[in-house]
Amino acid sequence: MLLSLGVSLALFLALLLSLVLLLLGVGFFTTPWLVHAVRMHANQRRALAAHWAGLTVLAPYRPLPPGPRGVTGHVERTVRLLKDPATWRDLAWLITDAVAGFLLALLPAALLAFAAEGWVIFAGLWRTVAGDYWYAFIHVDSYGDAVGCAVLGSVFLLIALFVNPYLFTGHFRLARALLAPTRGALLARRVEQLYETRHDAVDSSAAELRRIERDLHDGAQARLVAMGMSLGAIEALVERDPARAKEMIAQARENSAEALTELRDLVRGIHPPVLAERGLGDAAKALALRMAIPVEVDVDLPGRFPEPVESAAYFAVSEVLTNAAKHAGAERVWLDIHHAAADGGMLRIAVTDDGRGGADLAKGSGLAGVERRLGQFDGILALNSPPGGPTMITMEIPCHPTKPA
Repeated sequence: MLLSLGVSLALFLALLLSLVLLLLGVGFFTTPWLVHAVRMHANQRRALAAHWAGLTVLAPYRPLPPGPRGVTGHVERTVRLLKDPATWRDLAWLITDAVAGFLLALLPAALLAFAAEGWVIFAGLWRTVAGDYWYAFIHVDSYGDAVGCAVLGSVFLLIALFVNPYLFTGHFRLARALLAPTRGALLARRVEQLYETRHDAVDSSAAELRRIERDLHDGAQARLVAMGMSLGAIEALVERDPARAKEMIAQARENSAEALTELRDLVRGIHPPVLAERGLGDAAKALALRMAIPVEVDVDLPGRFPEPVESAAYFAVSEVLTNAAKHAGAERVWLDIHHAAADGGMLRIAVTDDGRGGADLAKGSGLAGVERRLGQFDGILALNSPPGGPTMITMEIPCHPTKPA
């Protein structure tokens, strides 16, 4: 009740005054801070809706512009905030919350208090107020009236027990109606997300092609060219100097073996054979066996998944395990891979190490690359790495099995 009538009404009046002061220029300095305060207040109500009523209310706000620099920066920041439809929905919610929200918060407490009043009258208050007091439609004048007050109080208590949950939930449903993103906002956010993931996919594909081209040019291609030159020299020496020709043939054989090994490694880097033949679970186990530190693997998968999903998950696990071995100073790693069908089909991967902790997505390109790779499949990456460890990285990819185990 205090948040609705006090804070919401105060913020509404302050923001309204700040918008009026835009005409004098002062509002360009006060409006951004007040909008930020309103959003903090609205986010608190979203949290209360989730904790107290089990209602999920997403935040519809566009990313905030960078901090203002000079008068132009304040003007630009204010204009961008006012162009966000969520700002005006918050303003409408403030006044609605101050009136309707306050009443919906007040009524449950008022019903309980009114029910308790009937029993307080019956407990002896009627002697003090006899002849001068009304309880609802009962004029309190005698012990019989006090009994009637107790009965009526019990009726109000039953009504409160039945109605209060709906009133209580209605308060947060009212907030959700104004604070939740509209369907258009959700679609716009989805389009923006798809636009970003498409660019990430294109950039990742281009980077992968450049890596393959570089590996071929610097490795196998150079060896094959050298081998071709050696064969030409052998052809010229085979009759004049057979012994030298035999040495060059042996060297060419070594070059061909090394080129074949590099080609196999390159193909394994594109799509590991064990992943193609045995699936994600066995590929992850094989990957764990090649690590320099012990990795405990727990896999519970119902079958095979689409090849792009398995490939993205495999290379994500590879990157995370490599980071744990190289940078975390870990002595042991735990890898858990399972699929949750109850959540609409979700492949979950958790990697935990006992290293030094302190990992940060913003400080390295490895985990950021994993996050972009998963984003192409609407996947997410969550990092929990307090200083001193342990570090836990959770990855989720929405998907369904394509082949049973």
